[in-house]
Amino acid sequence: MGVQIPVVRPRRLRTTPAVRRLVAETRLHPAELILPLFVREGITSPVPISSMPGIVQHTRDTLRKAAVEAAEAGLGGLMLFGIPAVQDAVGSEGTNPEGILQQAIRDVVAEVGDQLVIMSDLCLDEYTDHGHCGVLAEDGSVDNDATLVRYAEMAVVQADAGVHMVGPSGMMDGQIAVVREALDQAGHQDVAVLAYTAKYASAFFGPFREAVGSSLRGDRRSYQQDPANAREALRELELDLAEGADLVMVKPAMAYLDILRQVADVSPVPVAAYQVSGEYAMVEAAAANGWIDRERAIMETLTSIRRAGADQVLTYWAVEAARMLRG
Repeated sequence: MGVQIPVVRPRRLRTTPAVRRLVAETRLHPAELILPLFVREGITSPVPISSMPGIVQHTRDTLRKAAVEAAEAGLGGLMLFGIPAVQDAVGSEGTNPEGILQQAIRDVVAEVGDQLVIMSDLCLDEYTDHGHCGVLAEDGSVDNDATLVRYAEMAVVQADAGVHMVGPSGMMDGQIAVVREALDQAGHQDVAVLAYTAKYASAFFGPFREAVGSSLRGDRRSYQQDPANAREALRELELDLAEGADLVMVKPAMAYLDILRQVADVSPVPVAAYQVSGEYAMVEAAAANGWIDRERAIMETLTSIRRAGADQVLTYWAVEAARMLRG
């Protein structure tokens, strides 16, 4: 009688929720989630963002309440974006110590202290009347080096306001080194830098333009990365690490999971990914039409980003997802 070969049945490990939970290879935790929040100067009540259902531009008061809610949900952090009442060619409100973002940082830090990592967007696009992420040269192009001067100034005023981590997002060459040096010289050696290492010129940023009141004319393809390129992201990673990045990020997340995996495989520092406005809006729109199961889609997308290698995920669903995870 010959030896009978056992039938291999992978389905044995899928039979019940308890078994599936036991052998799950990727897990989500609220502390890995970061909530982006928008605060707008000069409003008296939150302003809904039409292209991002459920998301608003906050007043300073409602921002503080949102920060408390995030802390109670056990999130890891907040990423703050300021929307000023006045824009100009050089984004003056971005370096005004009493600008809306600096006020918001102080408000939130006073409200939740060290319960959350308070992060701030370090970029000029919200503050410029042309909507670009930097200062323009006479020919209308973005002047990389002139922009770096403004970024250094922004880093210091945000750190003076009490932020824990700055996120230079403009994709200027040398921005991490300049920001790190400015922080150190101002005595803010403990303020960390989250580098937007691979930020692509993506169609998925569309709703964000409404969220921050961007007046962009044209596009940002001359300084954000070409969606066709992968190796370029690893070159950017090498440069950001050499310049002193404490964390690195891939943005957007879902259309760039391959990039996220490549970066995570070689990065010696934590890797974040930003599930951006368009990715959020697609799921919300499909769910509103009854085409997909909304909660399952939220958790599936977040799990895919973690599975691809993200240590932290910036997502507009952070509080809701944290509550789902806690049951």
